[in-house]
Amino acid sequence: MARPIIHFEIIGRNPVNLRRFYAQLFGWEFEVGGAVSPLVSDAGDYGFLAPPTGAQPVAGGVGGGRNFDPHTIIYVSVTDIETYLAKAEQLGGSRVLGPERSPGTPLTIGQFRDPEGNLVGLAQIDENT
Repeated sequence: MARPIIHFEIIGRNPVNLRRFYAQLFGWEFEVGGAVSPLVSDAGDYGFLAPPTGAQPVAGGVGGGRNFDPHTIIYVSVTDIETYLAKAEQLGGSRVLGPERSPGTPLTIGQFRDPEGNLVGLAQIDENT
């Protein structure tokens, strides 16, 4: 796969209940409180999905807060967020976010809506940070 999915998010207005739901549904465990952009989730309200022993799942998290619209999003690994956001716009999509650097991490993110309105994320990891 040329551009793999490297992260997903499930965002809602009550992240505690969402995490409980997915923990009960799939047995997911979360590590809450890591650094995340305030444009993605309220501080301290984002839970990164903890990978099960021996598995290599796609990374993910559940977060949000009262002021966040519920949605699910995948993140695709790219080499240049701005280039891909511009290309998405050129192809009929619309920019939603970014490029936005996640605080204290080597990660830059962007988001766009495809022509049907689906939200898709882009992630760029700066190996030099």
